Amino acid sequence: MESQRARLQELVASGQVRLQPLSFIQRELWETSPVAPEDPSNHIRSFIDLKGPLTHELCMQAMRLVVARQEVMRTSILPGKERPVQMIRARSEPVVDYRAPDRTGIGDEEIIAMMEEGFRRPFDLVRGPLYRLQMVRRGPDHHALGLTIHHAIADGWTVTSFVEDLYTACLSVFRESGRDMTKLHGKRDLLPPLAVTYSEWAASERARWRPAETLRHADYWVKRLEGVRPLFGGAPAGPERLEQWVTDLPAELADAVRATARRCGVTLFGALLAAFRLALLQWRNADDVVVGTPVAGRAKSALKETMGSFSGIVPLRAKVGTHRPFEETVRITHEQAVEDFTHAMPFVELAAAVERRVPRVRHAVFDVRFAVQNHPFPGIEIAGMAPRLRNLSSGTSRFDIACELTEDGRKMELIWLHRPSAAACSEIEDLDRLFRSVLEAGCRRASGQPRNSANN
Repeated sequence: MESQRARLQELVASGQVRLQPLSFIQRELWETSPVAPEDPSNHIRSFIDLKGPLTHELCMQAMRLVVARQEVMRTSILPGKERPVQMIRARSEPVVDYRAPDRTGIGDEEIIAMMEEGFRRPFDLVRGPLYRLQMVRRGPDHHALGLTIHHAIADGWTVTSFVEDLYTACLSVFRESGRDMTKLHGKRDLLPPLAVTYSEWAASERARWRPAETLRHADYWVKRLEGVRPLFGGAPAGPERLEQWVTDLPAELADAVRATARRCGVTLFGALLAAFRLALLQWRNADDVVVGTPVAGRAKSALKETMGSFSGIVPLRAKVGTHRPFEETVRITHEQAVEDFTHAMPFVELAAAVERRVPRVRHAVFDVRFAVQNHPFPGIEIAGMAPRLRNLSSGTSRFDIACELTEDGRKMELIWLHRPSAAACSEIEDLDRLFRSVLEAGCRRASGQPRNSANN
């Protein structure tokens, strides 16, 4: 132990590593989750299909540029006296596992199955790095990339930033290799230093949330969440893998929701959240439920290219009833959500204040999650390359059920996540039907359509 401490001191003194406190977002994994930080359920997984002249050697060269630019790709987590700290290395070699199967033409699902061990293998949080990239040759000028990255250094937007950096780095490598490549349309063709690194952002957040500011916001939440009862009765006995069901809202219904939101003068999120709350009321007779919703945490444009875990959580509370017109419920839900968002604060500090302790196991602030996602695939075009991105969910029971919607053209992808011991698949199907029914009926009444008009 003494020799390890002495070695770490040498590395710090020489500038080979820097030690930084965890960000507020990172602390959530250690202080409010029932799942151990090293559990594979904390992995964010993505599948990238790539047609183009990318070899293993060129991919390694491109990854060196990405790793040099993004400090989270050089970060690991060390235990500390009070809480863990980030250890950021000055340099690090990329991790790319390359495979070339004997046959070609392998389908996506089989490739993903081949990558499953890499997706699920735990990271060594101390040694790092906290990502791995798998590369499988599918055929001539055709590869599949499987990115696994720990939630301590990533959120959903991070995957977009990674893909954009990787493709930009590929262009630089292609040019250096003498390939005849056209320019990167509408995007930068270099990887300059980031405007703001993740550790710089985390330091600014710590400076912002001094004790007085934290206490002022905490007072709001202690009063706001007084008397809240979990929908499912509290924390499970232990970690439990979530079941997933992927469906969608058809274009006609999604268009009707957008029109209703415009008519009510609210966001699409507000209209969908109101319908979700009404569906919960019918499903579990729950008229007062706290719903946790993620917030991007990247308000400044300077952070758009920075990889890291920025996404925070805001608990939204609202009482709903069936006695109001749908559009009135939408407006009230929107107004209450705006008020809660105005008082957003680091969730780890919120949970500690509300629970009157430092939360060391799963918090009791909310057990239902609702999100309207917007993580667009980067609009990058490189001559001769055609990328396709697919995110693979792997959540655990930090909550009991979740409803996640992502706009996909006119329609919306709808993902239901649920803890099996909290709600069976048949119950989630009932909730899905109720959600759609509320949306269809509410949008129809808001638009003034007669009751016997065709459902969307």
